[in-house]
Amino acid sequence: MLIAIPDPKPYPLIRRIRACLGQARRFFPFVLLTFLAFSLPATAASPRSDQPSLDERLGQMLMVGFRGTNVADDHFILRDIRNHHLGGVILFDYDLKSRKYGRNIASPEQLRALTDRLRREAQKPLLIAIDQEGGRVNRLAPRYGFPATLSHEELGRLDDPAETTRRAAAQARTLREAGINFNLAPVVDLRVNPDNPVIARYGRAFAADPGKVTAQARAYIAGHRQEGVLTCLKHFPGHGSSTADSHLGFTDVSGSWREEELIPYRELVAAGLADAVMTAHVFNAQLDKELPATLSPAVIDGLLRKELGFSGPVLSDDLQMAAISARHNLPEAVEKAVLAGVDILVFGNNLAYDEEIVPRVLAILRDLLRRGIIDEARIDASWRRIQKLKDSLPAVERNHP
Repeated sequence: MLIAIPDPKPYPLIRRIRACLGQARRFFPFVLLTFLAFSLPATAASPRSDQPSLDERLGQMLMVGFRGTNVADDHFILRDIRNHHLGGVILFDYDLKSRKYGRNIASPEQLRALTDRLRREAQKPLLIAIDQEGGRVNRLAPRYGFPATLSHEELGRLDDPAETTRRAAAQARTLREAGINFNLAPVVDLRVNPDNPVIARYGRAFAADPGKVTAQARAYIAGHRQEGVLTCLKHFPGHGSSTADSHLGFTDVSGSWREEELIPYRELVAAGLADAVMTAHVFNAQLDKELPATLSPAVIDGLLRKELGFSGPVLSDDLQMAAISARHNLPEAVEKAVLAGVDILVFGNNLAYDEEIVPRVLAILRDLLRRGIIDEARIDASWRRIQKLKDSLPAVERNHP
């Protein structure tokens, strides 16, 4: 309803009222916005709809293995991808528990169908990882119809970076065609101990010389980048001098580790060639007098991040390996790994098999948050690193689904 205001000249009081109304008209938008800001329910100020929930961020921090060359709708791995936002899976050809080949891999056609099935269930890009180093560590082996490959040691002996790039590109093309986007290689451990039972024994080191290892790793990564396949440097801060196998138990390199084992990491990180870094489960009192590298803030947050300047995601080696599981129960291992700075917790489900490992670990993480041992800022830091890694995938995968 409109109110007519008489001519104010003969009426000083009315003139003052009109002036006040004019002032109110000027400030009315500000008053209205202030009222709305304080009176609307909290949901009106909630994050954007494209922001991930806490459950989504937590699920991205896990990478898990499973049995099956194909997966039915009720398979736990599909449940975890759908319901728990699982960020990554890892594939194997050999099942250690049953001592049988063909765990996830039977043929090129079968493998592509499997990876397509996994990818379709994911709301966000899914890391599909494998240890395809070459040579004896060759999950896509000729027995399944895949091309033969050379080991790191054989490539190092050729001492031809251009040839390494060519062969690595061919290997990465095989992975890409199979639907695998993340190769957990190259190994940049130095062959410090030629009798090393888990590195040198299987031809997994390019060489003993850090310069040659760095050059070969550069070439190997270049070949993978040509094909849009991610890579991962391992095993930080160096497993090449060990006399024991961390799959089997406590592995102490305190007396044999050399600082030159950091050179490949230092140079590759500085060159922007480290998509991700995987930790070793080795104990090294030179770096931490209490904890193995995977659980050590001094090694991961201090040495790798602050000293070497690595800002990408850190993967644990398999947390079911005996070097960790024999000394730390699952809640302890998860807590210490996250506090140390691990972004992706890997459970290969090969040394042990637990179809409930994802919900169990997520419950542990939520409990750590509830008790204030970790906070959401810590989870956000990992989530951002993981998303940055996934953003570097080819557009066809980044835009999935």
